[in-house]
Amino acid sequence: MKDIIAGVDEAGRGPLAGPVISAAVVLNPAQPIAGLADSKVLSAAKRAKLAIEIKSKALAWAVGRCDVDEIDELNILWASMLSMKRAVEALEIKIEHVLVDGNRCPDLSVPATAIVKGDSKVAEISAASIIAKETRDAEMVELDLSYPEYGFKQHKGYPTKYHRERLLAVGPCRHHRKSFTPVRDLFTGL
Repeated sequence: MKDIIAGVDEAGRGPLAGPVISAAVVLNPAQPIAGLADSKVLSAAKRAKLAIEIKSKALAWAVGRCDVDEIDELNILWASMLSMKRAVEALEIKIEHVLVDGNRCPDLSVPATAIVKGDSKVAEISAASIIAKETRDAEMVELDLSYPEYGFKQHKGYPTKYHRERLLAVGPCRHHRKSFTPVRDLFTGL
């Protein structure tokens, strides 16, 4: 029998607001999914369609997260690693190996291999990339309902020109990452 392999990736390392969210996915070899790719190169409509297909066909999938307070406490790299670990640990299937997008692996109880640009090379990582991005984007759209003044629905917390302008005009909210320079400068008055 073939090893049970999970792919893991995160979404949200670069934004000024919101959580970092990771996903772990174990694909079903008997139910291949056409069109898997790095979530960043897919249209929003294609990503949404693939996310539904992944969730219905995968042997297992799970999401892990680190909220803003953890990001500010740990830094974004270690928060990303922790969210990946949480995603892998939440899988409801025993896995034997994890393939991680990037150049380092979180501390896991199973062997793991880091693959640079893995989200464009490995189907399991591509699937995880899509689930992580869809989950995070949905949370940012939901956050926009409570904080419409920032435009989270449009930019998902990334440091766009509009987001920076809104930060300067309104100041940060509790969902902004205080440790990130543009936000930190507003908190400290620099």
